[in-house]
Amino acid sequence: MTTQCFAKIIAVLGMVIGLSTGAGAQPTHGIAMYGDPALPPDFAHLPYANPDAPTGGRIDTGEVGSFDSLNPHILRGSVPWQLRFLAYESLMGRSYDEPFSLYGLLAESVEVGDGGAWVEFTLRPEARFSDGSPVTVEDVIWSYETLGTEGHPRYLNAWTRVDRIEAVGERGVRITFTEPDRELALIMGLRPILKAAQWEGRDFTASGIDIIPIASAPYVIDDFEAGRFVSLRRNPDYWGADLPFRRGTHVIDEVRMEFFGDATAMFEAFSAGVITTIRETSAADWETDYNFPRVQSGEVVLSVVPHQRPSGIYGLVMNTRRPAFADWRVREAMIQAFNFEFINQTLNGGREPRITSYFSNSPLSMAPGPASGRVAEFLAPFEDDLLPGTIAGYALPVSDGGEANRAGIRRAMALLEEAGYSVVDGQMMTPGGDPFTFEILLQQGSTEEQSVVNIYTEALDRLGIRPDIATVDSAQYRERTDAFDFDMTPYRRGLSLSPGNEQRLYWGCEMAGTEGSRNLMGACNPAIEALIDRLLTSDSQEDYVAAVRALDRVLTAQRYVIPLWHSPVSRIAHNAELRYPEALPIYGDWINWQPDVWWVEAE
Repeated sequence: MTTQCFAKIIAVLGMVIGLSTGAGAQPTHGIAMYGDPALPPDFAHLPYANPDAPTGGRIDTGEVGSFDSLNPHILRGSVPWQLRFLAYESLMGRSYDEPFSLYGLLAESVEVGDGGAWVEFTLRPEARFSDGSPVTVEDVIWSYETLGTEGHPRYLNAWTRVDRIEAVGERGVRITFTEPDRELALIMGLRPILKAAQWEGRDFTASGIDIIPIASAPYVIDDFEAGRFVSLRRNPDYWGADLPFRRGTHVIDEVRMEFFGDATAMFEAFSAGVITTIRETSAADWETDYNFPRVQSGEVVLSVVPHQRPSGIYGLVMNTRRPAFADWRVREAMIQAFNFEFINQTLNGGREPRITSYFSNSPLSMAPGPASGRVAEFLAPFEDDLLPGTIAGYALPVSDGGEANRAGIRRAMALLEEAGYSVVDGQMMTPGGDPFTFEILLQQGSTEEQSVVNIYTEALDRLGIRPDIATVDSAQYRERTDAFDFDMTPYRRGLSLSPGNEQRLYWGCEMAGTEGSRNLMGACNPAIEALIDRLLTSDSQEDYVAAVRALDRVLTAQRYVIPLWHSPVSRIAHNAELRYPEALPIYGDWINWQPDVWWVEAE
């Protein structure tokens, strides 16, 4: 990331994470976690949207896997991921040109109590569901209560900190929290609003495709075939088309999501013109595979979209609930045996940088070397219990790039011996005298991860470790990972420039024991809990950033994940008629940037 990019982010963080106690107790058009949102009450459109974008056309996207449900708000079933964002509206909407600011959608205004003790939303009188019925206070309250008690685990954590929810007049809803929390007001503003009457007499937790959602979003489900495709049509009667927040967004008439058995089939479909856009995660494949006739003729355009967001974490996660990975020395041995430089060169031509921490590629990432200043102060109370490297500094191993990785294998062997393991007749044995093996769980169609694992298992064989590789379909994979029924599996968690309460969902103790949660590694650590609390209650930019950097140190040094690579750009191949604005949000190609602000240019 360039110095100018860092400067821009720091400037925005400085505005959002200021000394203000939050929005005052008066209705406003938008809110930020701290201070004021960047856009004024009379803003015309989002800065990265084209208000003159033409309507019409169609975009065909591809997904690997299948689906057996149209309800994205429950744990059961496999759902097209974009459905959650395209088919449902929330009280407020997020601008992806700011770390964490929201502006009114179903709500015309929002009011926040001192320090975030409560939040009150006032509905727009014109807000409607897709069947033409009004969005009511009763719908809002039912949605919050149902999602909080019966919905997906991602909704449950915040709901436990709600003291009460109540109607205020004809169009107002007030949510009072058990204790002040600046971010909870924003989290509640992003909850999807469902029509209560549609679910009367029905089991909300039952997965299936028999209920077509009645929603208040710009798109409605027009057609689908289980496991094959879902077609969303732009609602010509969408109530919010003229809202400033919606100008220049959702102008494409049809969004069609096609499903494929694996990534190879999806790429072939794109090269043949069956789908009209595809994201490429491999830098090497981007250089070598995108020279087919449709590219040569100009029918397909290759777009590189930069972003300024944290790398997040992507790699092979180790389930610490399992005895195999409960010992940090074993996890470190797995990291030492992983020859990143050789794998990156083989699969990416060495083009992609490695993820070095959970917030790398951003000003929130831990600094190299020993902790200092406020970061050291925040870590000091836990010094005796932190793993080696947390305070002194932790860095991933760097190999010489050769396939053998002798130095890494030696270090891995020494760590395993220190943990009581030994090699007998070429087989690594546990301290209890049993063969040491584990299972790597993969999803069908995960071509990139399969290639990584194939090379990695050859390295583990040099240690006398021979993992089993289980490849299952998307439904089985979802079922098993939801139940934490795996030893090691690919893991990807995107992180934002404004980390907050969602950190509890990713690596909080409560989620470690909640099936279906995102805490796949089973993280439960007092330092992590305390640092999440600290970042949520920081009163200054300095303390907030220091808390995130300290959290980054703990997560990285816990050795939960064998990190792979990240890309500071997104690579999108698409039909030439698909266009996007020149102005890019700081998040780049993030959640629903495509298709939200894209359009189809008429020939």
